[in-house]
Amino acid sequence: MSTVWGWGWKLRCCGYHSAALAGVRNLTNGVLRGGGGAGATAGKIHIFPIRSGLFTRSMSAFWCRSQSRLLHSSQVTCCCSKTNSEAKYKDPFKLGSSDLKNLYEDIKKELLITTQELKDMCEYYFDGKGKAIRPMLVVLMARACNTHYNNCREMHPAQRSIAVIAEMIHTASLVHDDVIDGSDSRRGKKTVNQIWGERQAVLAGDFILSAASVALAKIGNATVISVLSQVIEDLVRGEFLQLGSKENENERFAHYLEKTFKKTASLIANSCKAVSILGCPDPKVHEIAYQYGRNIGIAFQLIDDILDFTSCADQLGKPTAADLKLGLATGPVLFACQQFPQS
Repeated sequence: MSTVWGWGWKLRCCGYHSAALAGVRNLTNGVLRGGGGAGATAGKIHIFPIRSGLFTRSMSAFWCRSQSRLLHSSQVTCCCSKTNSEAKYKDPFKLGSSDLKNLYEDIKKELLITTQELKDMCEYYFDGKGKAIRPMLVVLMARACNTHYNNCREMHPAQRSIAVIAEMIHTASLVHDDVIDGSDSRRGKKTVNQIWGERQAVLAGDFILSAASVALAKIGNATVISVLSQVIEDLVRGEFLQLGSKENENERFAHYLEKTFKKTASLIANSCKAVSILGCPDPKVHEIAYQYGRNIGIAFQLIDDILDFTSCADQLGKPTAADLKLGLATGPVLFACQQFPQS
């Protein structure tokens, strides 16, 4: 068995699953342990929070319930637990490093900007300091689908373009989010709206999105264009969902999950589906890729919402408790309110 650091949690699983689960590493706000036994208990996940306070006291309930709602109601067995128990953990960023080489330079080529101010704004976050989690997931999914279909580990140029487009759409959404939320810092530096103003920031986000749309059209696959166009619609619908809430307590978490999917997971899910379409004709594989991206995307946002309470601004590169200050109820808040209604 191998030990890896995932989104703020320590994971024990087989090498292949740990590579898929590993994301932002070295954040130790809690311990997530997988069962070490063989057979049906292998790969079972248990949560051991190590912080105190209102939100941490409700963390066990948060994880147990979110796991059952997002993944499966039964125990999850690691399919590689028997045959690959001694497999070494492989860093997913190293696995995809050759495909992600010159990623940000290629994005800048897609922007094609002549006006200096607009160029500075649009390239501001493409400085190579981002985690590039979405492109990494996309290129690894592409390689997996290509290997599955024709035993070819090489990635098609169109699949690489999906990784570029995914990062462009994500960055455009960050620029717009900072305007909506009034944020003044991201990735450890001032936001676009803080430096150039809100109007210019909105236009910069629009321009990045338009450049991504042009790059998408160049792929020339109508199905892929339709799949990734859905992401842009989901982003807008997600923002509107975030503006509202549900009076019925039983509907609040479902509302939160729907908002989370549209704002965060849809991009990952549909990007993974897009590269699977380009690499394999099997609709079952397309659905598997989509569901994988969906679960990873929702899990990523759940962890991000937890870190909003348990980490400091220096670690996150952005202000902490930002959603709470805006009056937005995320997963930790919803479960804390349910478990401690008197508080």
